[in-house]
Amino acid sequence: MNVDKAKKRIAKQVKKGFHGYPLVSLEYFGKAHFGKTPDSASEVVISYTEEEGAEPQKQTFASGGDAREDETIQSTLLKIIERADAKTVTEIDGISTLPS
Repeated sequence: MNVDKAKKRIAKQVKKGFHGYPLVSLEYFGKAHFGKTPDSASEVVISYTEEEGAEPQKQTFASGGDAREDETIQSTLLKIIERADAKTVTEIDGISTLPS
């Protein structure tokens, strides 16, 4: 699947807002260089929570480039969201900093 198409389909799910569980959450991570915030996401963590209060299941995907522009990663994230039949999809804005 085209990376732009996958990103648009994920964004459409995120825009729907909270509609209950199961919930899937996406967070992108990058390494900060010399105190600057990262401008490229080298990893994405997808979390799946079956019901309120349940411990989330997490999976990490790493990319040699920017995970937000990696066609394989974006297509995989979309497939996980669809197969989980997620009622809610959230995405943390921006890129979080990986611990050193």
